[in-house]
Amino acid sequence: MLADPYDGAETRSVAGGQSACGPLRLMAVHAHPDDESSKGAATMARYAREGVQVLVCTLTGGERGDILNKAMDRPDVRANLTAVRRAEMATAREILGVRQQFLGFTDSGLPEGDPPPPLPEGCFALEPLESAARPLVQAVREFRPHVMVTYDENGGYPHPDHVKCHQVSVEAFEAAADPDRYVGCGDPWQPLKLYYFMTFHRERMMALHEEMVQRGLESPYADRLANWAERETAGPPPLEVTTRVSCADYFEVRNRALLAHATQVDPDGSWFACPAEVQRVAWPTEDYHLARSLVDAGMPEDDLFAGIREKVSL
Repeated sequence: MLADPYDGAETRSVAGGQSACGPLRLMAVHAHPDDESSKGAATMARYAREGVQVLVCTLTGGERGDILNKAMDRPDVRANLTAVRRAEMATAREILGVRQQFLGFTDSGLPEGDPPPPLPEGCFALEPLESAARPLVQAVREFRPHVMVTYDENGGYPHPDHVKCHQVSVEAFEAAADPDRYVGCGDPWQPLKLYYFMTFHRERMMALHEEMVQRGLESPYADRLANWAERETAGPPPLEVTTRVSCADYFEVRNRALLAHATQVDPDGSWFACPAEVQRVAWPTEDYHLARSLVDAGMPEDDLFAGIREKVSL
């Protein structure tokens, strides 16, 4: 059995010979700094405070991100955007109570135009899959997560770095246990479950919209809901929500982590148009789609570690 570099607890057999070590470990894989605070942040905050070890892997530094908060659109910020965004990330991870590491790739930017311009040379989205996945495979083998969370095949939205993030996350999940692949990246380790974030699905948005209308508040979701059917017809069918993690007590923590990314998040912007109290009442969970699993767990789930928790000593 593999020794656990993070804890001295004994290992226990889980699935197919896999060894799982206490405490529980969760890895969230994201494209840019700030993504971790807008997708699954309350879940991470809850688990971290319950004793789960949580690691955020941030694939790029967000170097080509726009400055979306007018108050931060200053020459000194633009001239040092990489350092500013790293400092924002450091604050956000402290607020969430998680570990975080950058994996060293360069932000691809979001190409705009018809047709869109080519991606810049050397950016993350243009990296060959094996070289793009190698640092993540090494991180998986070092941290040994029981569960990984990331984006679906469309990236959550079609940013080239988000799509690439999905691809390398799946590659790492499937390859990290194979000793003949990614040689030199550490001892093999097999995560047991892989989830996709389901942050902006229609059922949640409708519930928030209806609660705001009932309270006499202006809903920021009306236009988006009105055009939802057209968007679903044009795209792939939506994934099923398999797992809902109760984390309403941590919505304010999530908001504080978002606000730490001051270049990316306007405190008067759309992220905060729906009050946390409305969210706690109308939709007190963060939601996921179980994409891969090596353990048996009944559906629907209310825990990312369902089927794992009882097999791992805390």
